[in-house]
Amino acid sequence: MTVLAGKHPQGSPRARRRARSPASALFWRLFLINGLVFAAGLTVLALSPATVSSPVLLTELLILAVGLAVMLGANAVLLRTSLAPLGALTVLMERVDLLRPRDRIAHTANGDLGTLIATFNAMLDRLEAERSASAAHALAAQEAERQRIARELHDEIGQSLTVVLLALKRAVNRAPQDLRVELSTVAETVRASLDEVRQVARRLRPDVLEDLGLISAMNSLASDFSGSSGVPVTRLLDARLPQLSGDTELVIYRIAQESLTNIARHAHASHVELSLRAEPDTVMLRIADDGCGGPIRDGAGIGGMRERAMLIGADLSIDTAPSTGTEVRLTVPLAPPVRLAPIANERR
Repeated sequence: MTVLAGKHPQGSPRARRRARSPASALFWRLFLINGLVFAAGLTVLALSPATVSSPVLLTELLILAVGLAVMLGANAVLLRTSLAPLGALTVLMERVDLLRPRDRIAHTANGDLGTLIATFNAMLDRLEAERSASAAHALAAQEAERQRIARELHDEIGQSLTVVLLALKRAVNRAPQDLRVELSTVAETVRASLDEVRQVARRLRPDVLEDLGLISAMNSLASDFSGSSGVPVTRLLDARLPQLSGDTELVIYRIAQESLTNIARHAHASHVELSLRAEPDTVMLRIADDGCGGPIRDGAGIGGMRERAMLIGADLSIDTAPSTGTEVRLTVPLAPPVRLAPIANERR
């Protein structure tokens, strides 16, 4: 078994001692708290003028009961205060989601609980970094596959359909009159198929993003959406955007593309607003519709959007309500975080 440098295998004596240390430290914490309470109670009893008769009098029982209640109350307060960080840690464990990063506990506790919380936060940092790296590789492979399919559609299927269309045109010119109508219908069908293949290739491979920039790509995306769905799009695109990396532009484009696709499939909207503007220290993408709204299920499409946002350290929020539409908001920080795996090779 391969052992990383500086680490110890789980079965080693040192690893077993480390595994037992949090439980041992918590035991000694509780032991000392209870010992402190009992020692304080014993000291008060020893210094007080109170005595216990045999048999015990009713007033003495009352004093003992009050003393016991004070000790139990003090013990409960000390234990609750000492173990309060465990409650916050449990809440974080229940809500943690690697696709919604930067959810941490401020480890103000000292001693073993502070170490436990710091270790848990470090574990989340490591898991998010590993998830980001694996997602970057997966999305890079996905983009490369999109480009390959787009090239095949354009270079092979598109060229073949073009040849068929030219042959049909020549056949129409030489065909008898009674066959020209049928051949013309077939030619129009082939022409429509060729246009559809080209549209699919453009959606798979955003050449306009590389050639003309993000604003032109967003305009083209909105035009294609309106042309295919018939839903008008109001565009609020800031031409004075700051310089963005190729990865960031690609993520913004893909999230806008997926949002418009979801609107076309599910929203039944009559109007869409597409906004991309620069704000202090951030770039904001907003896609809002006036469709049916309703509950959002994090399927493959939304999960992919969250993974892409995570790669550039952006914050993705999706707000919706029945009959009021849906709003997708992507907040991109201008200071890009350090990533383990670049996705710049997605675009060639």
